[in-house]
Amino acid sequence: MSATTWTTDNIPDLTSKTIIVTGGNSGLGLEAIHAYAAKNANIIMACRSTAKGEKAKQEVLKLNPKANITVSKLDLADLASIRTFAVDFKKNHPTLDILLNNAGIMMTPYQLTKDGFESQLGTNHLGHFALTGLLLDCLKNCPKSRVVNVSSIAHKKASIDFDNLLCKDGINYSPYQAYRSSKLANLLFTDGLQTFFETQQIDCMAVSAHPGVSDTNLFSHLAPAWLTTFLRPLMLLMMQEARRGTLPELRASVDPTTKGRDYYGPNGRREMKGDPILVQTDSVFLTKENASKLWKASEVLTSISYS
Repeated sequence: MSATTWTTDNIPDLTSKTIIVTGGNSGLGLEAIHAYAAKNANIIMACRSTAKGEKAKQEVLKLNPKANITVSKLDLADLASIRTFAVDFKKNHPTLDILLNNAGIMMTPYQLTKDGFESQLGTNHLGHFALTGLLLDCLKNCPKSRVVNVSSIAHKKASIDFDNLLCKDGINYSPYQAYRSSKLANLLFTDGLQTFFETQQIDCMAVSAHPGVSDTNLFSHLAPAWLTTFLRPLMLLMMQEARRGTLPELRASVDPTTKGRDYYGPNGRREMKGDPILVQTDSVFLTKENASKLWKASEVLTSISYS
């Protein structure tokens, strides 16, 4: 890896490249779309609200009037919505160069997805597992394609209870622990997906990244609105702008030196902010056995098989 600081200037020309960004209408996803648009990519902004997506698209077009952006509805908490999105995408796009699994929710109260999954695991992992599987043919049709799963420093020392994967009935539910588990699941999925690609001799790559502590709307559930407003100046001292927070996932998606299972994050203290570099995962739970367990459970829960 070069010692030179990696920035959006390092993103190559993306003309003719097709990229899906989940959660593309705000935060890290929107910043990623700004960067891809500046390099001429064909972008699908996948978001729950197409109205918010269209508004975000106009923001991008102000800076890049020729940007090629399609807003498509995708609710990762609804398997029917994921299937519809995949069918619609494949009607117009035989190939997919980059799937940026960026969307997520953080530390929400106990609630269920439309399919009865605990919402954080359901949205952050199972939704992306289903989406990736349904788009597998498009990824296969595109040599050197990449799937980038966005994790978090919260995965550190996290675990997953396979005997109670969905936090049944919310008993002893912890918003923070459930979030940590979902971010650990993102990394286990990356490992399992790369293993699948290698075993099947598919010319695709699975990698991951985390944004450190970035200023996005994910923190809306951390405290009451009045307290968040009061504490915001202090919080900003520990955060970086979303524009910088998205750099690790951008680098994971386009850096030519990247290898399967690579993990990018900020280089600052405790990886909270800084320039994007290769970092190490930190959980004894990240084993091949656990990646396989999660893969099998995800196939059963979503009714989507990759084989």
